[in-house]
Amino acid sequence: MTTRTQFLVFVILCALSAAIWRQELVSLCWLALARDTYTHILLILPLAVALIFVDSKALRIQPQSDIYLGATLLSIALMIGGYAKWELSSPDGLVGLSAATFGLIVWWFASVLFCFGTTTVRAYLFPLCFLLLMVPVPESVLGKIIEFLQQQSALATRIMFRLIGVPATQDGVMVSIPGLDIEVAQECSSIRSSVMLVVTTAVFAHLFLRSWWRKALLIIAAVPLSVAKNGLRIFTIAELGTRVDPGFLNGKLHHNGGILFLGVSVVAMVVLLWLLRKSEVSTLQVP
Repeated sequence: MTTRTQFLVFVILCALSAAIWRQELVSLCWLALARDTYTHILLILPLAVALIFVDSKALRIQPQSDIYLGATLLSIALMIGGYAKWELSSPDGLVGLSAATFGLIVWWFASVLFCFGTTTVRAYLFPLCFLLLMVPVPESVLGKIIEFLQQQSALATRIMFRLIGVPATQDGVMVSIPGLDIEVAQECSSIRSSVMLVVTTAVFAHLFLRSWWRKALLIIAAVPLSVAKNGLRIFTIAELGTRVDPGFLNGKLHHNGGILFLGVSVVAMVVLLWLLRKSEVSTLQVP
């Protein structure tokens, strides 16, 4: 195929995906708008397109179609889509929506392969895989993630109290200090800000680091950073509430202060990014 034909076919395949998965796309948008946990989904496609645009300025690729492998993956995407429509009738409708979204992403991946070939797929592998963050996590899995964040945030809070000499005990998601019992509820798990931190970290890792192991290290570090951020938020509110004013325990910092502590974790991530980038540059300069 000529370059013009390649882009034309790609546009047609993308338009077909919008037609085939239109119902699921609408459901995905409503889910992202209605549930804070899934707000990040609205950002993933624009960010992936932006990353491809940025990478295209640095890469010079001669696209060559891989019609047979691409057509195979397109067929698999349709089968996943068919399975998803059957699963949408299950009690946990998110399982079907997750499968449908995964099938849609496989279709997009296959469309790139079909029109532009394996070389292009390898060149844009990160933004293509980044699209997988659009897949909504089913309720059963999400519950376990939130429980993990609750437990670890409680642990981080207890450690912070111990570091300043305040006796603290932990029983599951309950942390007790003299004069105050703190429950790390589901709402305090900060699942939305934790996901946003992972998304932000992944984008920064791709833009500013070259080696895959450094990128992976930075992205993995987003998990303990998120836990530490949650623990710091609970610790700060508890300290202010017990030492300054009890109103802090149920005030604006409690209900609307998440963005402040997310900013702290982003700063910590940027510092780690700077250290990794500095080590990368030093390695490249070694003769």
